[in-house]
Amino acid sequence: MRMAYLKQIFNITILTLSFWLLPGNVAQSHEVLPSIADITLDRKSINVEIRLTAEAMLAEIDLQTVSDTSGAENEQEYDRLRLLKPDQLEVIFRQYWPELAKKIHIRTADSDNDLLLNLNAIRIDPVGDIDLPRFSDISFTAPRQSFEPIVFSWDKRLGSIILRQQGIENGVTGYLTSGQKSPPISDNLQPPKSGWFVFVEYIPIGFDHILPKGLDHVLFVLGLYFLSLKLSVLLWQITSFTLAHTVTLTAAAFGLVNLPATVIEPLIAASIVFVAVENLFSQRLSKWRPIVIFAFGLLHGLGFASVLSAFGLPETHFIPALIGFNIGVELGQLSVILIAFILLGYWFGKKHWFRARVSIPASLLIAATGGWWFLERTLLA
Repeated sequence: MRMAYLKQIFNITILTLSFWLLPGNVAQSHEVLPSIADITLDRKSINVEIRLTAEAMLAEIDLQTVSDTSGAENEQEYDRLRLLKPDQLEVIFRQYWPELAKKIHIRTADSDNDLLLNLNAIRIDPVGDIDLPRFSDISFTAPRQSFEPIVFSWDKRLGSIILRQQGIENGVTGYLTSGQKSPPISDNLQPPKSGWFVFVEYIPIGFDHILPKGLDHVLFVLGLYFLSLKLSVLLWQITSFTLAHTVTLTAAAFGLVNLPATVIEPLIAASIVFVAVENLFSQRLSKWRPIVIFAFGLLHGLGFASVLSAFGLPETHFIPALIGFNIGVELGQLSVILIAFILLGYWFGKKHWFRARVSIPASLLIAATGGWWFLERTLLA
């Protein structure tokens, strides 16, 4: 019986993947990642290096509101720019720089006037896999007119940014949401951050990776939700998933395991397909599903780790930051479940038609989306 059950799941998974091979279903998904800025102050200038996705900014995509560029306004322009060689894109970026510079605000703490920004250099990664975002590194300076602290911010449409002060041990480090201003940045040593402060600071970073930017993780959690609305069923699955991704997230943070995104991302997509397809055949929790979910949770933990590595973990408060990030991820997952319950489960969960009209169609949609992502990240990469 178990082998027949698994065979059914395998067959419908193949059908789902085959569906996305039909013409007319071609799309691209480019995840939006936060930019990273390193600021260094010296006696004469303010030096800034930013790692960003140049194509999204050149296409003027609103990075405040999208989690990936697929379906976004100006998506076609983004895709065109993504195909350009580094030297071609650099020419366009240098032409665009005066406009971008107006959206980057560096001021002294007591002034409303922006300092003049001078672009120094730009380095753009090779074209590579066009289904993944490409990074560009730009550096620019602003004249330092006094030794007063400065404040950094940029236009909210440019999205979130990780800000790190270089050159001093306890400089400003923070995660600025769209349009948010940094705390004052100066040469003076900042008072050391407490472990509690760092813990709280990393919670929204973890949450943000689920909502709004972790659509693949969101669909996986929804796949768990639509198996059954019974609390015990959901609790077993979420517990198994949480324990697993905590293990690999921690191991990766300590440098004990490291797998490339080209391996992890397709497997995450496959995990979405599997849990969604299984929902079509079962209305209750099987004995082995928590074990399968634990295995998938290990994969998702490595996905979380790749994002966390971009932010970096402070050496002085490594553990509080790691715990804060993980709690943020958990709060994001619970928010997904809560939203699904409020919108669907509370109103319709006890209706006799809920499974036929809600759970099964939703699971089919989730499986189809995961199936396309799997193809996009393997055969179409």
